[in-house]
Amino acid sequence: QLQLVESGGGLVQPGGSLRLSCAASGFSLENYAIAWFRQAPGKEREGLACITSSGGYTDYANSVEGRFTISRDNAKNTVYLQMNSLGPEDTAVYYCAAGPYCSGYVVDYWGQGTQVTVSS
Repeated sequence: QLQLVESGGGLVQPGGSLRLSCAASGFSLENYAIAWFRQAPGKEREGLACITSSGGYTDYANSVEGRFTISRDNAKNTVYLQMNSLGPEDTAVYYCAAGPYCSGYVVDYWGQGTQVTVSS
């Protein structure tokens, strides 16, 4: 069974950092572009960052550029999202997704999501 599993979410104070992980089981991530999305209550799902299969190209939404960094370790079949300078507006469920390329954030597989809450 093909699965993406996110981890690393939790409660963090404003200004803090978290690193999310996205691990694959049942298939190899190295053939896929991987993107991170988030969805806050009452809001549409938002594409945040994407990394190509080789890791040679990354893309970021304006809302997170300069604060979030996407990276991958194909040997570990894992993609990461380092999140710094977090604020309450970053509170959401965060999802990773696998697709053929970053352009348009096309998705073939979704993870189940991990909750990130930024609060004092």
